[in-house]
Amino acid sequence: MKKIFALLLVLCLALSASAFAEEAAPALQKDLVILFTSDAHCGIDQGWGYAGLYAVKQSLSEDNYVLLVDDGDAIQGEPIGTMTKGEAIIDIMNTVGYDIAIPGNHEYDYGMDTFLALTEKANFPYISCNFNKEGELVFQPYIIKEFDGVKIAFVGVTTPMTLRSSTPRYFMNEQGEYIYGFLEDETGEKLYAAVQQNVDAARAEGAQYVVVLAHLGNEAEVSPWMYSEVIENTTGIDAWLDGHSHDTEQVVMKNKDGQDVVRSACGTKLECIGALTIAKDGAISSELYTWNQKNAAPKLLGLSNPASEAVAAASDVLQDKLAEVVAKTAVDLIIYQPDVTDENGKSIRIIRNAETNLGDLCADAYLDQSGEADIAFVNGGGIRVPINKGDITLNDILKVHPFGNSLTVIEVTGQQVLDALEWSVHSLPGEFGGFDHVAGLTFEYDATIPSPCLQDEKAMYAGCDETMERRVRNVLVAGEPIDPEKIYKLASHNYQLLDNGDGYTMFDGAKVLQESVKLDNQVLIDYIVETLGGVVGEGYENPFGQGRIVSVGAEE
Repeated sequence: MKKIFALLLVLCLALSASAFAEEAAPALQKDLVILFTSDAHCGIDQGWGYAGLYAVKQSLSEDNYVLLVDDGDAIQGEPIGTMTKGEAIIDIMNTVGYDIAIPGNHEYDYGMDTFLALTEKANFPYISCNFNKEGELVFQPYIIKEFDGVKIAFVGVTTPMTLRSSTPRYFMNEQGEYIYGFLEDETGEKLYAAVQQNVDAARAEGAQYVVVLAHLGNEAEVSPWMYSEVIENTTGIDAWLDGHSHDTEQVVMKNKDGQDVVRSACGTKLECIGALTIAKDGAISSELYTWNQKNAAPKLLGLSNPASEAVAAASDVLQDKLAEVVAKTAVDLIIYQPDVTDENGKSIRIIRNAETNLGDLCADAYLDQSGEADIAFVNGGGIRVPINKGDITLNDILKVHPFGNSLTVIEVTGQQVLDALEWSVHSLPGEFGGFDHVAGLTFEYDATIPSPCLQDEKAMYAGCDETMERRVRNVLVAGEPIDPEKIYKLASHNYQLLDNGDGYTMFDGAKVLQESVKLDNQVLIDYIVETLGGVVGEGYENPFGQGRIVSVGAEE
């Protein structure tokens, strides 16, 4: 009986301890709202603008705990970023009061040293569980925030596509060897394992919730590193705040264990502010605060706060210079399908999968300003905005070419040109930032047959399967069939010709004739002013270009 009594006593004490532990488990006293931005691309006064973001944050803070995070691509995309190499954006983000950020692929566009210096200037930490130098993480992989004793972990993830979609040379040493990386491999397993390892580590530190801040996106081109693929191969993640693909999808999907994960993305240029809520009762939900008015929120609402002052201070420095009229155009120069929208009323971008008059203009500028090239390429991903009929300002030009790439000329064989064209159209009819607009040559392609292009583990061009039919055909240089053995002079920018930008590896080892001699925006200005007499018109009237790139095939 004594033994039975003792056992019962132990059981009662254990149950009491368990009940006490449950009662003592920390719980939020107020809802936690995690505001997030992504792919702002220097849109400091577009959409909500940073002044609108500041106002939303202040308003929500009255009744909730609020954190503000960014999912990358904040410091590049507009003249204010280009002309200050991102510093003005970090100043504004400091004023708005960001708590955490991760690097997107375009955080590196001003060079590694510049980006790392900007992270020191930031009043908030950058995190990434896969950005590494020679195998050692550059930033903390995760950070934990605590409210009412409740720990929320934030794990950072940066797309391995960064090596291709930023400037590859920035990730190399002087010998041309990659020393920086993002755990890229052909299967995605390295990335999945890193995410899982850090989710587990955060849980071991007592995190009750794990939120991933990611710059991965949903584009098939980035597979095996799409957000959905990482979620499907991991466990323990409660919510996924995403960027890179500029989408606004709100998704609940299953992880490896069949548990729900909330995934949210908030578009680009501050058109939306993402809001993930962890309620007092533990429920997790996401929503978007969308600004779809013609006028941006700061202007329409007359917002005045520390963020609006920071934006004004940064803008005033550049305003006079950017407003300078440098040329005119008698026609609309397009990157979107004219007079057509999708089911959501948004313009349909075609600059990354079809010829346009602006693409022709930019390629012509490189050909002309090189002074010696036979042909020229300009990638569609480097042509960012259209130019409307009328005056062309410096601001317009800088928005077309915001990356600061430079005119470069190399010697290539006809076969290298053919390989480059094949890579250019390998993703069609889908979009590809490396889709090249051309000058000095014409060609046809058939997107109804499979692409023969091969890719390595870094998603770079790795040759063609010669047992397969090629998509590209009837390539003419100056009206004559291209000769695979002949040497041609090719003009483009350093990003594509020297730095493997967009995966163009076929030019490695080419003889360089001109290297980074003039910024891309200056190339465009000088061509319009000096060669066209300051007016774009004749030869560019057709929005779909001059028939240099012709799609053929059964579906056309």
